[in-house]
Order: sequence, then structure tokens, then C-alpha cells
Amino acid sequence: MFEVALELKKDAQEMRKVYAGMVREQIEANSPIIALEADLMSSMAMDGVQRDFPHQVINCGIMEANVIGVAAGLSLTGRTPFVHTFTAFASRRCFDQLFMSLDYQHNNVKVIASDAGVTACHNGGTHMSFEDMGIVRGLANSVVMEVTDAAMFKDILNQLMTLNGFYWVRTIRKQAVKIYQEGSTFTIGKGNLLRDGKDITLIANGIMVAEALKAADILAEQGVNAAVIDMFTLKPIDRMLVKNYAEKTGRIVTCENHSIHNGLGSAVAEVLVETCPVPMRRVGVKERYGQVGTQAFLQQEYGLTAEEIVKAARELL
Repeated sequence: MFEVALELKKDAQEMRKVYAGMVREQIEANSPIIALEADLMSSMAMDGVQRDFPHQVINCGIMEANVIGVAAGLSLTGRTPFVHTFTAFASRRCFDQLFMSLDYQHNNVKVIASDAGVTACHNGGTHMSFEDMGIVRGLANSVVMEVTDAAMFKDILNQLMTLNGFYWVRTIRKQAVKIYQEGSTFTIGKGNLLRDGKDITLIANGIMVAEALKAADILAEQGVNAAVIDMFTLKPIDRMLVKNYAEKTGRIVTCENHSIHNGLGSAVAEVLVETCPVPMRRVGVKERYGQVGTQAFLQQEYGLTAEEIVKAARELL
């Protein structure tokens, strides 16, 4: 069960420290975890963990395709490999290895893909992936998620220690907006209804969940009752929740820090056209590459704001 935080404030803990803390705890508990990095130890707060546990945390260097191959081999020995690198490299650079070594072989590997979308900020366009979730959701056996905040990340990471298969977890590295109270638990494959409504439904994931909640507040001031859903699992998507709220509100806006093609907007549209076709709009990145900038600037530049969500909703209303 999850409990929604009352105020949209920054989390006390960075997402990267959530990950490093989980790895440390699992190693100290003598679990079969082994963490692999592609020369990004300090970026993911893993340098201290590696110093303390050099046999369980391995830096494979700037060779992302090789990291996936190593992880696949380790999974065959009974280990539980977690691979971390930046989202752009985890998807574009080693897609063939994701297919051949992980998905096709049914290997038990968890990929933690950080610096999602515009949160890559000053690393610029080469490091800014707007297409990764679309790439990975096309693989037959993948489970694709984008975690929302620290409370969710903690719970999902702990669940992944006991789940078998290829799981893709998209995240930011620094502080997220706090959406959930500490101790909340989540069901992979089920969306979270954060706010009920009858006029329109806003379906969001990642950093756009906070923007959707802000948009719902703005719409409420205009007399519009908007439902807000956190669809943190892109695949398998919660088809029944999408269908039910399409029937209830008759209008849907999707909100994602990703291309509008082959991401959340496309996944929701696929469900709607097969179950309950209703008018919808997709708020996300539209046919553009990334660039250097602060997150606030980039969200404005690419239309990833509450105001853009309100604009899309008003078009439908």
C-alpha cells in the first residue's frame, strides 16, 4: 500500500544514494547481489561501496556492451547482477546485448538506467535519452519501469532482489519531488491513482507525476476535476486502469519525460484504441534532441511543465 505525501517538496535523499544504500545493505546481508558499473562510480555514489566491497562491486570501464555481457554471465552462476549506467548508454549503445544476452536468453539481470531524459542536464544532448523506454519495451520479455521518488525506488529495488528476469528501471540521479510517504509499497504492473476525478485523466510517470499533480490543482481552480495516475510501470502497463478511467472521464492526457513516440503516450494509446477509444493528448518531447541546461530550463524548453499539461487538457475540454 502507498500513501501520498501532502506537499510537493524535494526528497531528503538523492536517488543515487538510495541505490548505493540498497547495494551496501544487500552485500552486508550476504545476498547474491553483484553490482556492475561502467566507470560511473562517483556519479551513482558507488565509489565508497566499491572500496568496502571490491569483490561485489565491479567497475567494467566505459564498455557498456561488455558490462551487459558480464552481467549475463554472472547471472548464470547464480548471482543477482545489477547494472548501472546512464540511460542513453544503457539503451542506445548496447541494445543488441540487451536483446541477445539478457532478453533472448532469459537471464536474471536488473538494469538501472539513470539521468533520464532532461535530468541529464549539463551532460547535454549526447547523454540525454528521449527514446530509451521505447527501445526496451519492444523486447519480448522485458519489464520496464520509471520510478517516481526515493520511497518508490527503495521498495522496487528490494522487490527486484527476489524477482527473476530482465527488469529495466529508469531513474534520475539526484533528488526527486517527494510523492510518496516513507514505507510505501508498490505493485509492479499496476498504476497508482493519486487523485480521483471525473472530467479528465492525467497519466504520468517519472518527474512528470509532480507536474501532473500541479496541473490538476490549476485545473481545479478552473472548475475542472482531474484524475491523476502514476503509471510507473510502462510494460506491462495497467490496461484495466487505463480503460476504466477512459470510460469514467472520456479524455486522457499523458505526461512523460521522453519522446511522445513509443513511450507512455504510445502505450496508453495502444490500450485505448483496443478497449475504449477516447480523445487524448500527449505531453512529452516532440522530435527533438537534448541540449545543455538546467532541469528547470529544459523542462520549459521541451514543454514538460504543468502549464503544458493544462494547455493539453483545455484543448480536450
